[in-house]
Amino acid sequence: MGEDFTDRATPTRRAYLKSGGALLAGGLLAGCAGGNDASSPTDATETAATTTATEAASDAETAADGDSAGYAVSMSPAGDVTFESVPERVMVYNLVYADAAVAFGHGDAVNSLGFDSDAGGRTLDAYYERLDGVSFDRSDLAQLNSGSGSVNIDKELVYELDSDLHLVDPALVAGFDGWDQSDVEEIRERVGPWFGNAYSRTHAQPPEPYAADYEYYTLWEIVEKVGQVFQEEDRFAALEAVHGDLLGTIQSDLPPESERPTVGVVIYMDETFYPTKIDAAGFATSHIRPLGITDAFAAGDVTFETSYDFETMLEIDPDVLLHSYGIDSYYDVAAIRRDLENHPVGSELSAVRNERVFPSGTPVQGPIMNLFQLEMTAKQLYPDQFGAWPEYAGGAYPEIPEAERLFDRDRVADIVTGD
Repeated sequence: MGEDFTDRATPTRRAYLKSGGALLAGGLLAGCAGGNDASSPTDATETAATTTATEAASDAETAADGDSAGYAVSMSPAGDVTFESVPERVMVYNLVYADAAVAFGHGDAVNSLGFDSDAGGRTLDAYYERLDGVSFDRSDLAQLNSGSGSVNIDKELVYELDSDLHLVDPALVAGFDGWDQSDVEEIRERVGPWFGNAYSRTHAQPPEPYAADYEYYTLWEIVEKVGQVFQEEDRFAALEAVHGDLLGTIQSDLPPESERPTVGVVIYMDETFYPTKIDAAGFATSHIRPLGITDAFAAGDVTFETSYDFETMLEIDPDVLLHSYGIDSYYDVAAIRRDLENHPVGSELSAVRNERVFPSGTPVQGPIMNLFQLEMTAKQLYPDQFGAWPEYAGGAYPEIPEAERLFDRDRVADIVTGD
């Protein structure tokens, strides 16, 4: 399939993370009866052809005024997608787009998540807890993937959701079991358009026939396009300014390269380490790359299935270990740290001996997540410059003293809430 986008809870090496059940309690959102093909701007013209001359003239005047002419947004692989109005029922597969919808004040339009919305939603809650007035109601979200051992979406569920927009990469869905391009086109024509780009996270190869013309984007390029879909260009500009200020704050105060640590990004499970290359293409490590560190795994041939035992990790011996999905997500990093401390080889790792094993962010990150995860990583790697990262044992993102925050929480909350 090219790449798994299950928030790294894969049915192979992370099988124990699978979520059971087709839907969370609360079931499907009812939505509105009937589907709109928002990619077809010809409905008004066809209707006008059957009306009286007066009605036709009125329709033309309305379209000329721009009230019903719609707007178009373009992103690979969906191409140009025309919207008659801002979508109100939006199918979402991963946290990138859920977080973006919340960031633009449209979190209530989201009707689904790919996997267990409690697990993914907790991660969002952990960050939103620090933003006054910002929240994400996941009580009635549909779970698109059954978690039954394969990565898949039930087509009938897509019909039942009756979404105005599927904020999901059509190439991703075409690679699921039981789906192909014809199924994707069927949903586009009968229910609503697709608009998403999943493979930019790691620049993995999408399935045919999408591979030849597929384009990759940065995280903030994707976020900008989602903002255009929701007609929230001003909100995007404001959030992007916060992001730019945060990067400037971090990069202006980095220590000399000779004083920067070597860092290993891992997932640890069953006495095995699964490494991630920090400098690999894609936005999965966009919360770490700007910190200018030396990647402990840079010399290795690291792929998605690469694994290291304790002895190999001790040979590499990073100064710092960052554990992905560590903020109220799939992994209890505090417990993992204790396991490493009690292991005869793990206890010899420099990161363990120096108490530099930290929970890290989620690679499937949206804009709000990215802001917090940049701040978190800066504090974990450079406490002398940016203030120490506090002890974290799960739950909400830890409270940071106002003087030590690297971005303005109130500013972000005001952007999201429209204040």
